[in-house]
Amino acid sequence: MTMRGDWVVIGTAFCYLALLFMVAAWGDRRAEQGRSLIGSPTVYALSIAVYCTAWTFYGSVGRAAQYGPSFLLIYLGPTLAMLLAPFTLRKMVRIAAQQRITSIADFISARYGKSSRLGALVAIMALITITPYIALQLKAITVSHAVLMNYPLGADITLENERFWMDRSFWIAMVLAVFIILFGTRHLDASERHEGMVAAIAVESLVKLIAFLAVGVFVTFIMFAGPGALLAEVAATPALINSMRLENVPGGATGWVGMLLLAFLAFFTLPRQFQVLVVENVDEQHLHRASWLFPLYLLLINLFVIPIALAGLLLGEGDPDSFVLTLPLSAGLEGLPLLVFIGGLSAATGMVIVETIALSTMVSNQLIMPLLLKVKHLYIERHGRLADWLLNIRRIAILLILLMGYLYHALIGDSYSLVTIGLVSFAGVAQFAPALLIGLYWRGATRQGATLGLLAGFFIWFYTLLLPGFAQSGWLKETLITQGPWEISWLSPYALLGLTGWDIYTHSLFWSMLVNVSLLIGVSLFTRPTPLEQTQAALFTEAMHPNLQTTSLWQGETTEGALHALLIRYLGSMATQRVFASQTAQPDTETDAYQRPASKALITRAEQALAGSLGSASASVLINSVLRGEAVDVESVLTILDTTSQALEYNRQLEQKSQELARVGEELRSANERLRELDRMKDEFVAMISHELRTPLTSIRSFAEILRDTPDIAADKRQQFLSIMVLESQRLSRLIEEILDLARLESGRLTMKPVAVDLTKLAKQSSDAIFRLHDEQSVEFEFFAEASPAIVTADPDRLEQVIINLLENARKFAAPRHPNIRLSVYPVDNTFQLSVEDNGPGIPPSERENVFEKFYQLQLREHTTEKGRPKGSGLGLPISRAIIHHLGGKLWATESPLGGTKMVLELPKASFM
Repeated sequence: MTMRGDWVVIGTAFCYLALLFMVAAWGDRRAEQGRSLIGSPTVYALSIAVYCTAWTFYGSVGRAAQYGPSFLLIYLGPTLAMLLAPFTLRKMVRIAAQQRITSIADFISARYGKSSRLGALVAIMALITITPYIALQLKAITVSHAVLMNYPLGADITLENERFWMDRSFWIAMVLAVFIILFGTRHLDASERHEGMVAAIAVESLVKLIAFLAVGVFVTFIMFAGPGALLAEVAATPALINSMRLENVPGGATGWVGMLLLAFLAFFTLPRQFQVLVVENVDEQHLHRASWLFPLYLLLINLFVIPIALAGLLLGEGDPDSFVLTLPLSAGLEGLPLLVFIGGLSAATGMVIVETIALSTMVSNQLIMPLLLKVKHLYIERHGRLADWLLNIRRIAILLILLMGYLYHALIGDSYSLVTIGLVSFAGVAQFAPALLIGLYWRGATRQGATLGLLAGFFIWFYTLLLPGFAQSGWLKETLITQGPWEISWLSPYALLGLTGWDIYTHSLFWSMLVNVSLLIGVSLFTRPTPLEQTQAALFTEAMHPNLQTTSLWQGETTEGALHALLIRYLGSMATQRVFASQTAQPDTETDAYQRPASKALITRAEQALAGSLGSASASVLINSVLRGEAVDVESVLTILDTTSQALEYNRQLEQKSQELARVGEELRSANERLRELDRMKDEFVAMISHELRTPLTSIRSFAEILRDTPDIAADKRQQFLSIMVLESQRLSRLIEEILDLARLESGRLTMKPVAVDLTKLAKQSSDAIFRLHDEQSVEFEFFAEASPAIVTADPDRLEQVIINLLENARKFAAPRHPNIRLSVYPVDNTFQLSVEDNGPGIPPSERENVFEKFYQLQLREHTTEKGRPKGSGLGLPISRAIIHHLGGKLWATESPLGGTKMVLELPKASFM
């Protein structure tokens, strides 16, 4: 490749690192001004993308080239974890905020009784498991620089003939050490947000995404003119097609599950992920956006992995881990390869920065500080100040951690590919998951169980994954892998107890998790937790408890002066002033301040401040050193939590009962109003029926009395009066029959004899029965039959009664001038419908169901009697609907095209049709 020289690449890299310095400084300055940059959920989501390291940037393509789509599992695991964020991460974030957690070691230590030994064990394990991962990043930077400078020659990066000060990865490690010291250890309080550092990580996440997408677009759309053209060339090479099959995933289906679980667990337990997910979180509500934005980021950065892998294999561009660089180099480009190098540098440095901060915090708080506390004069002497000491310890730890990573890279790193190194670390940190996640939900987990589980799981990981790495590097005999120690094959690290056919990572994860979880649960069931363990277990498992933040853990007594002196020694004056700033009552003299008893709230704030700087275990030791009497009233804490839980449950039940009673009360009120309405309607109905019955009876009686008292009445008059009496008698009979029908329907005693009936013929017969009435009122009557015959199963007498009732109602309510009625029969799906329409005023939509109520009469001003009552008894429609329902059909009212009401009767077709 034609480049201006090595200094151009190095100069660009250092200019980029200088830009990160500026972003970090700007972020810290904004934080000091109270205008935080990391208060945005988008910045939080981008900081989580520190998960995508050089392994993602270079190694994903390499793994895709070797094992097809198996690389996706590394990103499906975190996606699944983010979907569960409301149940897991949210709880972890709240616990960390409440207890001022500084690292994953501090989190596990705090859960199991603030055990300094357990915290130290986690810190040592983290150092051992993460050192290869840091080495991976340094290797990626070195290899990518060598490829960039030596293409098309090989990238020889061995150090056999070089001094370490000639190795660029050494100086990159030192520059990163300076960056981390400047922006990661400005304050002693490790639980305070590293705002500048987080802002720089967010920028790096954008840079590596843009760089990877740029090379992906170039390869896919410029080198191969689109995905179609690329796939067409791949199709001509069967070996390439086969390499992308799902069957190529190492270990088959077991490998899929194992790799998915490994990525899922590592996402929670990688120290850098815990740092950005939990410690650097400023608002747990940010998890809502991050739960979809981070998976979207993973999708985008992996969008072109397979196209790049296929293109590299097609063109034969050497080491698959370098395809991202060699493909644009093979096209003779200079700017794009440099952008890719900067993207890879971003991916590597982002991980190293956050991981080193997390590890240095663990080293100082979990390893060094407990040892310092054993030196009595360091915390008993009143005027000693250790804040500067502790900051310097953390800075030295940063330097040593990066040197360890460099040494691993220089001595062993060449034995593994980028992905292999990353997966070894993944399996190592996954050993924290049982103690972390089980302890988050099971109060019965104890310190002894967690410790033994961690030790056993770590030993199996070391034996099945890390030790073979030394054998592959020549430090141990290779027969350890092939034949097992002492030639005992069932002890082979890659086939433990004869388990073969699995990929090495799933194999290691299976055995280590099996032993880890079994010991954690088994030992916890047979050991008793200490009082402090019980307290912390309650606080962790009940972290989402609404009253948890107001609970005080301290029962012992001390003075404000003793607390003030303790904080001054370890935190300095500024941090001490912040702890005491909320004290409302001011002492009259300094002597009063020194002797005044400290409140429980002040003791709790002091412990939280110490925990944020020194870790929860050391903070507990220091607070206990100045307390007189019982330091922690465990029973009180448990009682408060349990009592409040019971009270909340009782309140919840009361609220449910109250809501239920309110609902029942509302139903009773509605029922009462309905009963009142029915009672009113019944009274009106009775009054109307009484009137209707009295009218024909009065008429009959009157004419009968006339005939009795007037024997010589004219024959024509006598005949007229007798005719009226017959008509009134018939009217009276109809009313009585309707009332009887209603009674029979309500009691279920109405008998019907269903037979096959032609609905069209019955409709014509019914219309003929009342033809004379239509003719007398000059009604324009229309009859339409779209189905003949229209056979239904019904009682013909009752069905005719319904049709005549509908026709009678239409006649009564049709327009006084030019009345129009339309009778229609037509098929609809598996039914026949009969409709009766009129051109009257119609029924309002809100009243269309009410007209079928037996105690309801529609008030239409144009169709009432002189006394304001509606025409008729109001029983016809309720009886008609009940009859049709009994026949298996439906009856309803709707709007008619004629302008009035359309009554629709629907019956199923006879079964034999």
